[in-house]
Amino acid sequence: DNLKIKKMKLFYYILLSISLLLGACTSNNTSNKQSESTSEQTKYDPMQDIGFGPITEVNLTDEINQDLVSRGKTIYDAKCTACHKPTEKFIGPAPKGIFERRNPVWIMNMILNPDKMIIENKLAKKLLMEFNGAPMANQNLTEDEARAILEYFRTL
Repeated sequence: DNLKIKKMKLFYYILLSISLLLGACTSNNTSNKQSESTSEQTKYDPMQDIGFGPITEVNLTDEINQDLVSRGKTIYDAKCTACHKPTEKFIGPAPKGIFERRNPVWIMNMILNPDKMIIENKLAKKLLMEFNGAPMANQNLTEDEARAILEYFRTL
C-alpha cells in the first residue's frame, strides 16, 4: 500500500513537472511573439517608407520652383481633381500637409506606380481601406510631371 502511494505521488510530480515545463515554454513563446510584434510596430516609420516604383531619391531645395508649381497645378487640376481636393478629404486624401505624413519619394512612387503600391505597400494598402477600397487611378504620368505635382504640393 505504501509503495502504491509512492508511485502515485511520483506520477503526480512527473505530471506537474511536465505541465509546468510546457506552461513555461508556451508562455515564453507568446511573450517572444508579442515583443517581436511590438518591436516591428515601433520600428516602422512612415517617413522612411519610400514605396515601390522608379523613384529612389528626391532632392527638395529650400526654395520652391514656381515654374514647376505652375506646371504641377495645371497637371493636378487636369488629372487629379476628380478624386482629390487640395485641402480636404474627398474620394482620395487631401495633399495638403502630405510632407508631414509621407516621404517625398513615397509620394512620387504613389503618383507614378499606384497599381503596385496598393498591392505591395503597407501605407498604400491602409489608404485603400481608409478610402473605401477606391484605388488611385494610374494617370500614366512621366517622372517630370510627377515631380511638378510634388512641387505644387509643397505650396498647399
